[in-house]
Amino acid sequence: MGVRFDHPWFLLLLLPLAAGVIYAYRADFRLSGIRRQLAIGLRTAILVLLVALLSGLQTYTLVKDKEVVFLTDRSASMPELGPVQDWILKAGEGKGAEDRVGIVAAGLDAAVDKNLDPRLISDESLKAEVHADFTNLERGLELSGSLFSGQGNRRIILISDGEENVGEAIKAANTLKERGIAVDVLPVPGKERKDASVEDFQVPGKLYQAESFAFEVLIRSTFSGNAELGLFEDNREISRQKVTLERGDNRFTLQGLAQRQGMHRYRAEVFADGDEQSGNNANYAFTRVTGSPKVLIVEGKSGTSANLENALKSGLVDYMVIGPGMLPSEMTKYAAYDSIIFNNVSADQVGGKTMNLIEQAVRSYGIGFVMVGGEDSYGMGGYFKTPIEKLLPVSMELEGKRQIPSLGLILVIDRSGSMDGEKLNLAKEAAQRTVELLRSQDTVGVVAFDDQPWWVVEPQKLGDKKDVLTQINSIPSGGGTNIYPAVEGALNKILSVSSQRKHLILLTDGQSAVNNGYDALLETMNQSKITMSTVAVGEDADTKLLQSLAQGAKGRYYPVTDATTLPAIFSREAAMVARTYIVDKPFVPALVSPGDWGKWFSGGVPKIYGYVAATPKSTAQTVLASPEPDPLLARWQYGSGRSVAWTSDLTGKWSRDWVSWPSYAGLFTEMVKWTFPQFSASPFEVNTTIRGNEIQFEVTAEGEAPPEELEAAISGEDLREEKVPLVQSSPGVYKGTMLADEPGSFLIHLQGKSGGKMIDGGTGTGLVIPYSPEYRLLNDEPLEKLQKIAEMTGGRVLDWNKPEAAFHFAAKSYPSPHDLERPLLIAALLLWLADIAIRRLALPWGRMAERLAAAMPWRRRARARSA
Repeated sequence: MGVRFDHPWFLLLLLPLAAGVIYAYRADFRLSGIRRQLAIGLRTAILVLLVALLSGLQTYTLVKDKEVVFLTDRSASMPELGPVQDWILKAGEGKGAEDRVGIVAAGLDAAVDKNLDPRLISDESLKAEVHADFTNLERGLELSGSLFSGQGNRRIILISDGEENVGEAIKAANTLKERGIAVDVLPVPGKERKDASVEDFQVPGKLYQAESFAFEVLIRSTFSGNAELGLFEDNREISRQKVTLERGDNRFTLQGLAQRQGMHRYRAEVFADGDEQSGNNANYAFTRVTGSPKVLIVEGKSGTSANLENALKSGLVDYMVIGPGMLPSEMTKYAAYDSIIFNNVSADQVGGKTMNLIEQAVRSYGIGFVMVGGEDSYGMGGYFKTPIEKLLPVSMELEGKRQIPSLGLILVIDRSGSMDGEKLNLAKEAAQRTVELLRSQDTVGVVAFDDQPWWVVEPQKLGDKKDVLTQINSIPSGGGTNIYPAVEGALNKILSVSSQRKHLILLTDGQSAVNNGYDALLETMNQSKITMSTVAVGEDADTKLLQSLAQGAKGRYYPVTDATTLPAIFSREAAMVARTYIVDKPFVPALVSPGDWGKWFSGGVPKIYGYVAATPKSTAQTVLASPEPDPLLARWQYGSGRSVAWTSDLTGKWSRDWVSWPSYAGLFTEMVKWTFPQFSASPFEVNTTIRGNEIQFEVTAEGEAPPEELEAAISGEDLREEKVPLVQSSPGVYKGTMLADEPGSFLIHLQGKSGGKMIDGGTGTGLVIPYSPEYRLLNDEPLEKLQKIAEMTGGRVLDWNKPEAAFHFAAKSYPSPHDLERPLLIAALLLWLADIAIRRLALPWGRMAERLAAAMPWRRRARARSA
């Protein structure tokens, strides 16, 4: 036990205090006798306590307790956790009773497995999850160092292979050294593995069609032998050749030919017998091939695009025709096209994710979009409140233009346990979107069922949509599946509804407990002119039952494998039942605002026999309109791209005079060309460097007047778009960084501002993080870095065979202080109260003092000795 003062110079106040006490004894004092002595003594004691408080009086004890934090590397390059856990458990057995131990896990991030405390380590102490695709030992060391509370005997035991790819562990170790924290290391030797990795792949960023170019590939190998090197363009193999690998770095240069224009992603992949790690066998590169424009035609029904193809052929526009199921699922593949045409395609054929990709391709990357009408398009195709509706110059809501038959609609939704999660959420979104389509004179009801039906919304006129939407959103998941009672209840309710058209929509993903008795229900539906459509979600649904119910009730059957199409199916059903979108009568379109397309109509406009009704958006340009008036041809700018809406068909059913019109091919080709990206070539050169999880951009602006501001919009495969500001480091050179935590493909779209005007730099390039850097084959020796950390911090290199050595280090005594601030304040307060009592209360203080003195132990012992 010892005593120390934080501010010892305050003890000098004791000198004037002593003088004051002497003066008080000699001076006249209002009190006398023992009362005077007690008052002076109490005041002196109070002042002494206050001086001790100001000087920071503390007591301390010398301790030799140890504080140890185990920092475990949990990245993908590390072997299994079992041996590490066993070593830590054995090492923990050597700790003292008062020693404190903690555990930290490190990957890209860091997490505390066990707080620093005297508790023993258990099997449950290593359960924290970290991002394993990267190694950031710097963050792990920083978090470990923040756990310590003592002043000495502090150590971190770093268990790692040393292969860090994010941060600088040496930097963190230097900070720990300044704090007196030693870092012991337990090196994890890398497993000898037969492995070949494609470390680098270079392709020119810009090419012209038919230009020959060179691929440069760097393959790093841990063995010598034969292998094959394959080259792929957009997943299409363009070359494969045999190569000989030597241990170490192998460089190959191969020739290629730019055959197709657009943005292309090339892949180099190595195939070697006995390769034990396939995750690093491929690398990627992007290039843009300039040439004639290319258009993607997506047709809802096969063989219905002949008139579109002939028009594009006459305009010398290259094109490709596919079905909706073949639409790309990666953003990078849409960059190969200048415009996309939907020819009578319904939204349920496309899916939610694909619609999001197309919307982003138009908005951010300037790719054009044209929608050609038909019975499966626009509102009839279920595009209400979809990403495609966002990019179109028309909306699907009709806004009370025409008399609409009143509709009675009841939604029968499966809420069984198997629907829990995304399926039920999408079903609720589908029901809500359907309600938003309906009007105040329509009647809607919603019944959810598991083994029993539950009326979420009793059939009612749509007075307050918000209340109905709220009730739908509250549907929880339940138990089993029994379809019959729910359908029977919905039918009984809709029979009493007064509407011109009545319809049921049944959605389920399971097998019903009862599969008979539906004949009577179907007969009642047919007699009462009630229709029913069914939606089977997933492969476990009773497809035969649902198909027969839809057929018997004169409705439609939808087998759904992509749950994101549910909202489109429901809104399409509501539109098809009402039949209000199709205007099936002949008319001559009226010119509204033709602009630069006016020259095509100088000789008149052909007759149209039908179209799908829509509403023009406020900033859209309506070129042709019907007598309603509804837009027949409209266009607008959407973000960086342009889109055109043609609400009639082009198969000849409604447009037979139009497709035989001499000017049709020229006008349609110009409509498509108008949507092409508005930049001929990007005025920027983009270079990217990937270091760990950081992407560094360097953009060089061509020309004498670089933009004042520049930013890059980076889009990944998850559809998230991140804006990266680019700072001008020198005239015409801009730099910026972005963090990428996952491997994947990214497209870069540049936008600038100069003189107050926006500059569209177009899709500069793409980049790929092919695989986690944890799978890279390193040339340096990472274990040397661990040894350096131990040396600079005064740590040790530990042995896997001696875990008990973790706590076997010389412990130095260090003071453990005990703060006396609170006790000193309490004592001063009590003495102050006693001083007040002595001065204010008239008590026999002399007799009390004598009795108190007589009761003291030493007085009792003196009396005993004299006796």
